[in-house]
Amino acid sequence: MVFNYSPSKSRQHIEAVLSGYQGVILSDGNSAYEEYAKKMDEVVHAQCWSHSRRYFERAYEQEPVESKQALDMIAQLYSADNQIEDDWRAEKKVEHRANHCQPIVVDFFSWCYQQRQRVDLLPNNPLAKALAYVSHREQSLKEFLIDPAIALDTNHLERALRVIPMGRRNWLFCWSEIGAKYVGIIQSLIVTRILQEINPNIYLTDILQRVKTHPADAMIELTPRVWKQKFSENPLLSDLEKL
Repeated sequence: MVFNYSPSKSRQHIEAVLSGYQGVILSDGNSAYEEYAKKMDEVVHAQCWSHSRRYFERAYEQEPVESKQALDMIAQLYSADNQIEDDWRAEKKVEHRANHCQPIVVDFFSWCYQQRQRVDLLPNNPLAKALAYVSHREQSLKEFLIDPAIALDTNHLERALRVIPMGRRNWLFCWSEIGAKYVGIIQSLIVTRILQEINPNIYLTDILQRVKTHPADAMIELTPRVWKQKFSENPLLSDLEKL
């Protein structure tokens, strides 16, 4: 899990971070990711159903009946996808999504198309905005049906980000660009360590001793995932722990 600091949301920063990347990008509705993926033949762009749902939640007060219909279908989709077990093989996950998720997705976008034919639905109506949002992103929202590794949303990433917003007031937005860069590096280590279920005291005690003599061209070995494989069985201890 990597948190990278950029001074803006400009596409040039996304291109710099993702340079040479091949695979799936799962993102919110930021158009910069969409534009980047369009230019890259080896990149598949998937988008977040949770962000799509929020548009219908905003429309609920003005269009409660139709918004509830959309929200109910999205809830059914989540319910069907949540039946997938972590230890299922990829083929079984794809089969489950084809049998249980795809029919809901087809019905949802068919419903969206029907709603967009309403002559009374003005462009500034929040329901119209929600329908336009998901319709424009239809293919990206369907990518999870093809690739079992794609999550329905980016919620797991946003949960990992919470450790950063909780500190914003204390950090005064990191004070400087350099500070933001290094906060991102530290948080990347912390959150990746959590994902790898590594004891933070043991990990930090080891790498802070090891880093001064470790080969510079092998620093990836000190990142949490690789460190767990190579050093976790026999970590360097502090002097106090040796007593």
